[in-house]
Amino acid sequence: MQKYLTRELGIEALHMAITNRRPGRGLVIHSDRGSQYASSDYQQLLRQYGFICSMSPKGDCWDNSPMESFFKTLKTEFVYHRRFKTRAEARVKIFEYIEVFYNRLRLHSALGYETPEEFEKNYENLIKVA
Repeated sequence: MQKYLTRELGIEALHMAITNRRPGRGLVIHSDRGSQYASSDYQQLLRQYGFICSMSPKGDCWDNSPMESFFKTLKTEFVYHRRFKTRAEARVKIFEYIEVFYNRLRLHSALGYETPEEFEKNYENLIKVA
């Protein structure tokens, strides 16, 4: 979380995801057509890890609707009800909301009323059995 959305921020976030999640080659990375995601540095990182770049067509918000829905939920359930004193405080509180509440406690109707953590674990177990 920074003041501006830059290519460096996108690259840092992608590095964080790679480090924490260890995704395999062939992973589809979807984004809008922002310059940070179209930058040669970001695109090179995708190629380096064998990820597939997917960008919405210009003016098409539907491809990115899951993220748009997430940000709407984040804002309406959490951000709009608080006043943060500093950017650092906002970063900590938003991280706690996402990592503690949203991913581990909040039930999601689109996931059969499981948390994202439960859904992912059940999906991974299903894949191992198949």
